[in-house]
Amino acid sequence: MNEIPPITFQSLQGEAIVPWLDDIARLRIDVFRDWPYLYKGDVAYEADYLRTYTQAPRSIAVLAMQGEVVVGASTGLPMDEEAAAFRAPLEAAGIDTARVFYCGESVLLPAYRGRGIGHAFFDAREAHARALGGFDLCAFAAVDRAAGDPRRPPGHRDNDAFWTRRGYRRSDIAMQLPWNEVDRGEVDHTLTFWLRPLEETR
Repeated sequence: MNEIPPITFQSLQGEAIVPWLDDIARLRIDVFRDWPYLYKGDVAYEADYLRTYTQAPRSIAVLAMQGEVVVGASTGLPMDEEAAAFRAPLEAAGIDTARVFYCGESVLLPAYRGRGIGHAFFDAREAHARALGGFDLCAFAAVDRAAGDPRRPPGHRDNDAFWTRRGYRRSDIAMQLPWNEVDRGEVDHTLTFWLRPLEETR
């Protein structure tokens, strides 16, 4: 009987992410098609979005791998290297984005959830931010969906409790981002920022 390879992690920065772009884009398209993002994947959009990370020398991509197969990926970079749409709401709230490290997205195939990989993704990105130095806050943004949205899967549990255990708190700062939604076309979406003082420990 063949042994199932264990999950291993690989952290990459800046241009070192380039060889893995197809794997990351594939995961994003597959995972984000489900609730709550309902994203109808677009290879051109992915290439443009991920270019931000490959061109930022202080970015990070953490890959979760089973053998040679990428089963999860998580991204982050200094907020002042993110696109203006991400920075503007924080700047309007009086936050110095040069002191914020942005935890982009984490995507993980369903079969690998519940194994602590989500925590490992946050641990790696927060450790990277601390190693870079100069950051007071970690932040990410999560899409808002109405509690009564009929597309919500039965029994779905949001990640709010997980993020709260990580020390993040939902703010009143939000941004608008458009993406191509399944069965609806391009739609503007509201995403709310969650923030955590970087010096805090769990």
